[in-house]
Amino acid sequence: MTESVSLSHLPDESTVDDAELGQTARLWRQDGWTAQVIKNEDDEGWAVAMYKDGEAEPALVGPWTMGRDKKNPKPLDGTAFRTLVKTASEVLRRHEQHLQAMLHKRIDVPTAGGTVTVLLDIVPDDDDPHARLSALDEAGAALADVRVAPNFKLSADTAAAWIADDFNPPR
Repeated sequence: MTESVSLSHLPDESTVDDAELGQTARLWRQDGWTAQVIKNEDDEGWAVAMYKDGEAEPALVGPWTMGRDKKNPKPLDGTAFRTLVKTASEVLRRHEQHLQAMLHKRIDVPTAGGTVTVLLDIVPDDDDPHARLSALDEAGAALADVRVAPNFKLSADTAAAWIADDFNPPR
């Protein structure tokens, strides 16, 4: 489920006393997270959206259990909230790991003088997107650092060719 859910209708914490910010059957705030049970417009069920404080988009949206009356949602409780926080935190952690893997690549290239580590670090700047291609020797000393296009494809072949070309900027 990927529907967008907004918390703009929720009270501003700066204008509400602590008693009003407590947990309710459909809204739970604690430890930097907010869980909100919402009507699932795609079907007759319910969903829960998990927001990390300060974020406009939910970290997690998923189905929520119906209550015993089969019309209303099951109320949020501490155990369910902790499970939701754990799941949403894991989703965020995986997203950060994926982003890290997309923006930073590493290839070790064996050469006659030892292994050269070639790194590609993409800088996703809106105004000036680019990447840095760098090389390190086995001791970690910098051998080269050049700017390349953000769509530069680092592979064993492109890394070896760059090393063979005395680290001149790739074309």
